[in-house]
Amino acid sequence: MPRARLLLLAVALPLLLAVLFVADVATGSVRIPFGVTVDILRGAGAEVPAWERIVLDLRLPQAGTAVLAGAALAVSGLLMQTLFRNPLADPFVLGISSGASLGVALVVLGGGLSASAGALVGSGVAGVMAGVSHVAAAIGGAVLMLLLVVFAARRVSTLTLLLLGVLVGYAASALVSILLRFAAPENVQNYVIWTLGEFAGVSWSEAAILAPVLAVGLVMSVVAVKPLNALLLGETYARSMGVAVERNRIWLIASTAVLAGAVTAFCGPIGFLGIAVPHLTRGLLKTSDHRLLVPGTALLGAALALLADLLTQFPGGARTLPLNAVTALLGAPVVLWVILGRRRLRDAPVG
Repeated sequence: MPRARLLLLAVALPLLLAVLFVADVATGSVRIPFGVTVDILRGAGAEVPAWERIVLDLRLPQAGTAVLAGAALAVSGLLMQTLFRNPLADPFVLGISSGASLGVALVVLGGGLSASAGALVGSGVAGVMAGVSHVAAAIGGAVLMLLLVVFAARRVSTLTLLLLGVLVGYAASALVSILLRFAAPENVQNYVIWTLGEFAGVSWSEAAILAPVLAVGLVMSVVAVKPLNALLLGETYARSMGVAVERNRIWLIASTAVLAGAVTAFCGPIGFLGIAVPHLTRGLLKTSDHRLLVPGTALLGAALALLADLLTQFPGGARTLPLNAVTALLGAPVVLWVILGRRRLRDAPVG
């Protein structure tokens, strides 16, 4: 491994992640001196008890959720781009997020939370996803995952599988649109708030559920490193190398479903991180070897999620920017760079 790549992967990215983590914890509507924040994080406490509660009970789980969600979405995007050999694939290309969104819509828009609608207004994702909504999102994503696994087990082409995922996602989105049309206005507002995405509001008890689930998904991704490298040159080559393509398809779909589905359930459908971060990681490490890309993508995804969360608080005070708006502004230039780069390669003269 070249020394520069090793330094980036083992030193620069972890250091960037640590700096952004502390900066994110130190930033919020209540101004807490940076030095005090560092003291609280290392266990020294603070002169003002309220500051300690804010940092430990609100900001720390929020930053931790950003790290977990950013790593999960970035790695799942890498898996999908490699499986489909498509640079514009993302974690939601198979419709897993649409299934989770449909589960939440059935609960929120169908009136399951109408009794507590007044309490939900202004509570953000934490209120909308409380209790039964977590289960509904998990069931919605799981149903679509099982449907895709059934088709992935057959010898259908990757293109057919991709089209199936896109069509199922559109169907789920259509059902959500129908529910939106007939739902009560306050329930529509709650659902729209959830779709904006948010890392804030995930409590320690919820993080205790989210972290192990995402850890399982990330371990599944690491296990798939060798098949991923073989799939870079196509399924025919992978089969010639002894890779069980259908079995590994199922593994990759399950990994993506676990990672993207869990993040969607707890944080809402967060876009652009999954499509942009793998390309940034390839550019930084200058390699297509998934032994480097998987950990590098996880670290960079976590760092950019923290940066996005930091930027949501740019207006100051109690107002924040929508998370999905910030991730789109960060990710859109990367997607444009990918498209223009591929066009330059296609239009380049030969010889």
